[in-house]
Formats: sequence, C-alpha cells, structure tokens
Amino acid sequence: MGLFSKLKDIFKTKEKDEVKNEEIQKYDQGLEKTRNEFVSKLNLLGIKYTKVNEEYFEELENLLIMADIGVKTVMDFIDRLRKRVKSENITDTKYLNEVIVDELFIIYVNNEAITDKINMAASGPTVILMVGVNGVGKTTTIAKLAHKYKSEGKSIMMIAGDTFRAGAVEQLKIWAERTNSEFYGRENTDPAGVIFDGLDVAINKNIDIVLIDTAGRLHNKVNLMKELEKINKVIGNKIAGAPHETLLVIDATTGQNGIMQAEAFKEITNITGIVLTKLDGTAKGGIVLAIKEAVGIPVKFVGLGEKMTDLIPFDIENYIYGLFKDMF
Repeated sequence: MGLFSKLKDIFKTKEKDEVKNEEIQKYDQGLEKTRNEFVSKLNLLGIKYTKVNEEYFEELENLLIMADIGVKTVMDFIDRLRKRVKSENITDTKYLNEVIVDELFIIYVNNEAITDKINMAASGPTVILMVGVNGVGKTTTIAKLAHKYKSEGKSIMMIAGDTFRAGAVEQLKIWAERTNSEFYGRENTDPAGVIFDGLDVAINKNIDIVLIDTAGRLHNKVNLMKELEKINKVIGNKIAGAPHETLLVIDATTGQNGIMQAEAFKEITNITGIVLTKLDGTAKGGIVLAIKEAVGIPVKFVGLGEKMTDLIPFDIENYIYGLFKDMF
C-alpha cells in the first residue's frame, strides 16, 4: 500500500471526527489559492503529456518553483522523482501525480521525528520567546496564541520586550486586555531588564504560559544578536531550561524573502519552530516545504485566516490534503 493510499485512508478517518474535520476544512479553505494555482496546472500537465518525458519534467520543475517550493528543494525533488520513475518504470502521468504527493510528504518528514507540539515546562511557567522582523504579524500572533491557550484553561502573561519601537508596548498591552491576559512592559528601557522583572511577576502569580515579544530590527544583525543573547541569558537564569520555545514568525506572502529571514534568524539565535502567518493570502503555499528544507526547522503554527481561531497547529497530513484535495 503506497503512501498516497494511506493518506487517503487517514483523511477518510479524520473526516468522520468532528474536531479533526474542522481542522481539515481550515486547511482546505486556507490553501485554496495555492491549490487553484498549483494543482490545476499539475492536472493540466497530466492532460498535456500522457507519457512521462523530459519536457514533462521541465514543465513540472517550473511549476514547483512558481509555487515557491524553492529552487534547491525542487532540484532535489525532481532528482528523486526521476529515480522513482526509472526504478518503478512509471510512464503514466496520472499515476505520477500520486508519486508527487508521496515525495512532497517525504521531503517534509525526511525520516525525522518532527513535532509540531510546543515544549511545555514540567513545572512553573512555560516561556515562549517570539522573534521576527517588524510587520510580519508577530504581535497579533502572540494575541492568537494567548487566545488559544486561554481557551484551554491556561493563565497567560505577555511581556513587551520590543521596548524602543514607538507604540509597540501599548499595542501589546491592548492585545493583553482583549485576550484577558496579564501584561508587563515599560517603554524606552533595556528589554532584558523588562523581561527579568516580568518573569518575576509571572512566577509570583503562578502564570502557566509567558509570551515574550522582541524587537525585529534585522538590518543590524550584530545588535539584535547581542540583544537576544542577553535576553536568553536572563530568561535562563530566571527559569531553568527556558525559553522552552523560540518561535520565528514569518509572513507567508513574502515568499523567498521569508526564507531569507529564517536563515538570518537561525544564524543569530536558537529557533525551535516557525509560525507562518497569512498562508491563506498567498498562491505560493509551497513555502512550507521550502522553509523546512532551507533551515531544517519545523513549522509549528500556520495562520489560515483573520479570526483569533485561525492560527492552528501545523499538520503535514492536513497541509498535503489542503494542497491536493482534488486528487484524493
């Protein structure tokens, strides 16, 4: 039984489960732009070429690059596909579509134990440090995470570590009020000092999850690196093993620029997971595969809409379904 058939069975089971089916629907709707652009062209390719040949591979390569899967990922992928076509003697393009789904799934998983689960502290506050350039939706992502964990019965505190950007502290404070979360912040002062004092309050109040905002001035990497090093040291000294997660927020609509941000942030701090916002707003949803291939960091959450409930844990099976729904 091939992976494609197994995935089909998984989706049938999920569709019977109300909660899981609701998540599938979010991926279905959120990836509609990419699916319409990518899969429809893939199907047309299968109609144009009834047999797998060199021209087919060239057009497929262009199609994958246009979906923003990334040139290196595409080259590796095409190589793997060629080998399978040769070893399994595949000539039918319709069957090859199933193999393409198999191989894209394998590229993401790559025999690794990938988890989209957040590493929660065994005791005391779980500290989640949020990083990313300005304008990617970092603050609203913090609010959506707060909403998610509040609805699960957790107590939340937001700490404003972006202390020098005009309005940043006030903006986070407003989101804390809207989500009924605790808040700590001071403007125009050392971010590490604010975070230190905020963690004191969080410990005293027995807060479950602390979400820390940080500055996103990537144009001066040296300064940002020093700032994040100091912040990490302060957090670790205050709470052993913290931060438990450092999540990089990337705007999916920026495509390859988002991958460059991921590579830059990976150089300056220890990223444990990626949050891809606005995935529903782009026809280049292949960025999920490109980011994993480029930086080797799992996507932990994806934004598939504007509502507070539209930031959801990443699920590779649901993602593959959202991309290739019309084939299943």
